[in-house]
Amino acid sequence: MYLIDNQHHNLPHFHAKYAEYEVSISIEDGEVLAGELPRKQLRLVQAWIELYRDELQADWELAVAGENPYKITPL
Repeated sequence: MYLIDNQHHNLPHFHAKYAEYEVSISIEDGEVLAGELPRKQLRLVQAWIELYRDELQADWELAVAGENPYKITPL
């Protein structure tokens, strides 16, 4: 999760990378906001969101408040 400026990034999301792919994904519903991932990797990331949605949302709130987010177990 990148520490970002909330004025320009109102929708809670995070960025994921895989090989040469990069995607921005909504924390709320797992929808792709920008970019792309191969289908299999996107499904894995969306399943990960289901497992860690509360932690992702809490980290988003910390980040927009200018605080460091906590580490979340990766895929």
